[in-house]
Amino acid sequence: MKKKIYLGHKAQKRFGQHFLKDPHIIKDIVSLINPKSEENLVEIGPGLGAITEAINQKINSSFTVIELDDSLVQRLRNHPTLSNKLIIYPTDATCFNFARLIKKNKKLRIFGNLPYNISTPLLFHLFKFHTNIQDMHFTLQKEVGDRLTAKPGSKAYGRLTVMVKYYCQQILPLLNIPSTSFFPEPKIDSVFIQLVLHEKSLNSENNLIWLDKLCRNGFNQRRKTIRNCYKELLDIKAFKTLGINPDMRPENLTLEEFIAMANWANLNCKLNN
Repeated sequence: MKKKIYLGHKAQKRFGQHFLKDPHIIKDIVSLINPKSEENLVEIGPGLGAITEAINQKINSSFTVIELDDSLVQRLRNHPTLSNKLIIYPTDATCFNFARLIKKNKKLRIFGNLPYNISTPLLFHLFKFHTNIQDMHFTLQKEVGDRLTAKPGSKAYGRLTVMVKYYCQQILPLLNIPSTSFFPEPKIDSVFIQLVLHEKSLNSENNLIWLDKLCRNGFNQRRKTIRNCYKELLDIKAFKTLGINPDMRPENLTLEEFIAMANWANLNCKLNN
């Protein structure tokens, strides 16, 4: 059985570790992030430091990294050129309070090669801090990238698509990354994607709760008509008022239609926690 050891570190399956090794891809990623010294930079999952080192060469200020693997944290702390440049948080990014990193007049610029097993829950967690984030640049499995950019009616279109479109004014795949660029080599290809967030929240908190509720309920029954999916919330008169065909399926609704239903529900329905 081939040992999954790279640069003296054994890749941990429980952390979903696949280390980027292609220097050309690394160079392209850093160029696309385009970091500046005065920015509030945060890397999630620096791993063995491939992107971290390249970012460090571009700026003359310290920046933040969040790493869960204790052995990799120690490597970063002992790194000859990074140890005095990094503010290291040895913790799980999916539970981390990113509000701790907020600086006056400096929104967060977050980037990283995300472990495949946390990419979706991490995105939803990060959106809790959306008003404090400028943009995010992530390497994701291609399947997740396809879901982020999916169109209504497509197989990949779902709750993640709608919520990402709600929070982000721009969702842009920038670079396709073959599986051979990583060690150990994953079974799927990846994509490097840019997410630029809206500067302000588009709706009230209650409207947002309704939006997420409608997405969850709808995409769990994506082949039903919306009159059946949401029969306890919206009647035919409500759909007519909103100009939405009740015989549509959730997978065919646009973000704007989901928002319209959420706004209506917030005004006319009781929200049960």
